[in-house]
Amino acid sequence: MKISYAFSFCCLLFFAACTYTQKVNNGTFAHDRKQYAVAVDLLKKEHQKTKTRAEKGKLAYLLADSYQELGKPASAADWYKKAYDDGYGPDALRDYAYALKEQEQYEDAIKAFKELGIEIGSPYEYKREITACQSAQAWKAEKSKAYSVTPLSFNSPGADYAPAIFKDGKIVYTSDRQAATGEKKYNWTGNEFSDLFVADVQSGDVQAFDIQLNTEVNEGTATFSKDRTELFFTRCYGDKKQDSYCRILYSKWDGSGWSAPVALAFQQAGINYGHPALSTDGKTLYFSCNSKDGWGGYDLWTSERQGELWSEPKLMGRSVNSLGNEKFPWLDGDTLYFSSDYHPGMGGLDIFKTYKVGTAWSPVQNLKPPINSGYDDFAYVIDYQAKRPQDVLQTGYFTTNRPQESGASDDLYRFERRIPPPEPPKPVVIDYKLKLDGFVLEKIFAEADNPDTKVLGRRPLNGATVEVKFGKETKKFTVKDDGYFNMDLAENTDYQFIAKKDGYLTGEAFFSTKGIAKDPNNPTQTFEVEVVLDKIFLNKEIVLEDIYYDYDKWDIRPDAMPTLNALVRNLELNPKIRIQLSSHTDCRGNDGYNAELSQRRAQSAVDYLVSKGISVERLSAMGFGESAPKANCACARCTEEEHQLNRRTTFTILEGL
Repeated sequence: MKISYAFSFCCLLFFAACTYTQKVNNGTFAHDRKQYAVAVDLLKKEHQKTKTRAEKGKLAYLLADSYQELGKPASAADWYKKAYDDGYGPDALRDYAYALKEQEQYEDAIKAFKELGIEIGSPYEYKREITACQSAQAWKAEKSKAYSVTPLSFNSPGADYAPAIFKDGKIVYTSDRQAATGEKKYNWTGNEFSDLFVADVQSGDVQAFDIQLNTEVNEGTATFSKDRTELFFTRCYGDKKQDSYCRILYSKWDGSGWSAPVALAFQQAGINYGHPALSTDGKTLYFSCNSKDGWGGYDLWTSERQGELWSEPKLMGRSVNSLGNEKFPWLDGDTLYFSSDYHPGMGGLDIFKTYKVGTAWSPVQNLKPPINSGYDDFAYVIDYQAKRPQDVLQTGYFTTNRPQESGASDDLYRFERRIPPPEPPKPVVIDYKLKLDGFVLEKIFAEADNPDTKVLGRRPLNGATVEVKFGKETKKFTVKDDGYFNMDLAENTDYQFIAKKDGYLTGEAFFSTKGIAKDPNNPTQTFEVEVVLDKIFLNKEIVLEDIYYDYDKWDIRPDAMPTLNALVRNLELNPKIRIQLSSHTDCRGNDGYNAELSQRRAQSAVDYLVSKGISVERLSAMGFGESAPKANCACARCTEEEHQLNRRTTFTILEGL
């Protein structure tokens, strides 16, 4: 299932910034360094000059992607279409469909998603997006009587987003307007690096929030304690020669100023943390991060206050988190508002709400138009200090990048929520049900007999068997050509799904109904689980992603362990296969040195698997040095991307089932 990760920089506030001011002289290099504002002009010039159709398609795709990252889906759609017409392939058609959806051109998006399914050979892959487009069309046709929205008067031509309620009728928000700290431009956007600003909502007066907290790097997304004496916010920083990561910082008001901010201790290296939100009682901190221990993408986590410290974070359940991205949480008592790009929505990020029932969370509800749109909508907060008319139940603010006459990117909007009309009476007895739709799938490769080529999508796998384990019970299914099975789920239960088919590696998936609350407005809840099986390709190298080594070293780094742990589990599920782990170097260095280094690296990976309980008889190590490059280029002319492509660790199945 395709997950769209194309957000503007200001929606995420999660990025590595060390190369974003580096000078570049061509569009591809600028795009690779995430200097999208620089890339656009360079790529346009290069696109005009190039003669070959293939090169035009590639440059058009990079140009479209740059526009998408700049939050300009209309321009992105035009260039994705040009890239596809010039033969760039399914990626361009896919992103074109998503860009159409973001602009609320739902009929055209549905057509593009259908064409894409036919092109990759699996209509299944985009059925969810087609259904979402149809739902969004129906929501747009509804005339909401509950909400009205208007942009705030002090929005700037830059990005203004993530409001936090302060005091005395003021809000603190994030902006990259010209008044931000620092002299350098942020080449992702072409604007300033972002700072925290404070605005009087009535007068429109805007000032820098605090000159001690704002720095020359990106700051943003603040949250305050109830008495406004504690501040949590995001800052993205790092050493000059390394990528920057975002951290949640804490500062306290001492009566005359804010203390020097410190990063919360539970945060780990190599992970982006941000979008903090503090519960009303100040005991629980909610935030978003991209830990590999999550459900996928960015997830919402919680940490409990323990004196002066914070507990190890806990991942929120599947009723909130999804395979996509969840971010910008905000608490209103027991109600949680957040944004997601995966729960059924209208395009980009949509705002959802859920409420706590005991220790569980109710099914999420989309706030629909006019709060949500096809564009990115996020950072919803309620202002209980604001004056409001008698018929208005709540007023507050949110952020959207829907187009305005000013042509600005992210803007702050005010909303008014009116008292809804009475609902029809509900039945006294409610029959609650939890249901599951399951699918067994296989990957579609760009080259059908090469598992190391691009994955175009997935398709149902006919004839696979599924064993479902939960508690002391087991259920078994055999799927047909639609790959489908379904079952009723029990409350507060963990499920393991193990799927098998001859000629494929056994695969597994997990689902849990723990933390899913009963909702009288939605008594029957249906969930999905997918089990993807890998076809067995004997004697074909498959690259292990995210296996890196320090210069001149061969020991396994901590950031490689999740990938190797997944390989351990694969070997446990498939006890009869035997594999070879191989390591390759780039062409720099002499042949003998590279051969020895690669052998040590391959052996260190084998040793790690053995330490996790895999029999050494099932494993072998082979170092190829620079003898088998994946990118064929003259060494002196190889790009850094080609060198990285050649520095790889792979595994090969030597014996199957």
